[in-house]
Amino acid sequence: MPELRQNLATREWVIIATERAKRPHDYVQPHQHLLTEAQLPYDPTCPFCPGHEELDLEIKRLPANGLWQTRVVGNKFPALSHEGELVRTFDGVHRFIYGLGYHEILVEHPRHNTTLALMSPADIEAVLETFYSRGWEILCDARIEQLIFFKNHGVQAGATLKHPHSQIMALPVVPNSIRYRIEEARRYFDDNGKCVYCVMMDDELKEGIRVVDTSQHFVAFALYASPSPFHVWIMPRQHNVSFLFARKEELADLAQILRRVLRRLYFGLRDPAYNLVIRTAPAKEIGEDYLHWYISIIPRLNSTAGFELGSGMFINTALPEESAIFLREVEI
Repeated sequence: MPELRQNLATREWVIIATERAKRPHDYVQPHQHLLTEAQLPYDPTCPFCPGHEELDLEIKRLPANGLWQTRVVGNKFPALSHEGELVRTFDGVHRFIYGLGYHEILVEHPRHNTTLALMSPADIEAVLETFYSRGWEILCDARIEQLIFFKNHGVQAGATLKHPHSQIMALPVVPNSIRYRIEEARRYFDDNGKCVYCVMMDDELKEGIRVVDTSQHFVAFALYASPSPFHVWIMPRQHNVSFLFARKEELADLAQILRRVLRRLYFGLRDPAYNLVIRTAPAKEIGEDYLHWYISIIPRLNSTAGFELGSGMFINTALPEESAIFLREVEI
């Protein structure tokens, strides 16, 4: 019998299509060729490979001097520009703002033939520290209200370059989908005096069936109301509204568990395309108690069609409980 499940935090409904459900092994990408050391570590045509630094507008690098581990560069085709004034006006009845903001690329590693799942914990920690430090730099701009840290891995997830990279976008507005999550979290906190995300995480730890991995500071689990197959959240155990408030030891621990989760996906499903998003509080909400930052990893194993576009509701053809069991059993 199909089920409708509701996300406790967002109150969004999803359909778990048990009658159409596939077994976890059905999602393995049969024609995907895994990266190997035999592939070229550098591509002479890649703008992100070492030796091509002059091709990019470099914003920062870690370490700051000498050979770099990560770099932040300007996007060659930015969706937003940080030049100009923030002017809110109207075009007739329509609200209008010039496309002010930031759109940057985080080059994750000098090597061309690697990905987060294959990097060392230290490499991933460097990526997280770059997100962290650049995020604080951008938030010094009072025009910015929302930071979006994300990664598109694979063509189906929107990646256009193979060199391992993520993106940083900063907006002068808070998107409605984020506002909606904020309002739901605030409502739950007002009604119950608790952070809804803390309640979700505690319940997942108690149930155990959907837990994918744990560490000292983080819990990774498949959502009870997962909108798509193998959708995983990684959440800090300690209540914290913003990724930018994470301590150094937490970033080191996050690098470890993030690597393990991505390796479970990489080896278990043969490197599926995925989107990774760090969901963190808007600048004006970082002092509130009702929000809780987390990482969302969304493998692109289903396609969005008319029903999803028409209803805003997703159909998941994989049982979250089976997805979690499958990932836990992957040898990494």
